[in-house]
Amino acid sequence: MSKKFTAIIFAALIPLVLGTTPVNADPGGNGKGNKNKGNGHDDHDNVSVTITFDQARGMAVNYGIVGYKPLPPGIAKNLARGKPLPPGIAKKMVPVTMLNGLPHYPGYEWYAVGDDLVLVAATTLIVNTILQGVFN
Repeated sequence: MSKKFTAIIFAALIPLVLGTTPVNADPGGNGKGNKNKGNGHDDHDNVSVTITFDQARGMAVNYGIVGYKPLPPGIAKNLARGKPLPPGIAKKMVPVTMLNGLPHYPGYEWYAVGDDLVLVAATTLIVNTILQGVFN
């Protein structure tokens, strides 16, 4: 095989190899990359939340965002980490005053669902974190 032919083949293969190399970002920062678990969505729907229940509850009390009713038990059991928000579930945007104090994760949104504070992926509405009773 000639050197010129080998160089042409090599040059043609480089973009193919580079184009198929996965490039993954892990919003949680744990270095594991993304994995498809066969459940119809990528594992990018998981971030490490840096706020505790006590911190979130303290903000809700300080801003007067309390008194929300919990979800009915039948609906509450369908609200789970790793699953989409149940269809038709009543969700409210967290008031801006509190939202400004919550950690921000690109691609995620905070909602008040019943009396719970819930972090969901913005595009898929997959639940990442539930802090139960923050707004009760």
